[in-house]
Amino acid sequence: MSEFGKLLIVVGLVIASVGLLLWLGIGKSWLGRLPGDIHYTKGEFSFRFPLVTCLIISAVMTLLVWLFRK
Repeated sequence: MSEFGKLLIVVGLVIASVGLLLWLGIGKSWLGRLPGDIHYTKGEFSFRFPLVTCLIISAVMTLLVWLFRK
């Protein structure tokens, strides 16, 4: 199997594992509520943009890809 194929399988398993953990409720208390995440509410309108959460997830995924490429 090619290296790219192995990488795709590992990334798929990691994504499925994270999805399972989120589905079970692990991380619900802090995910999207970190300091720096944007939340705006006015009347019935509510807007959320988890900026810091996205940056942390991106950094972790970048680290994982970097580790598996070595």
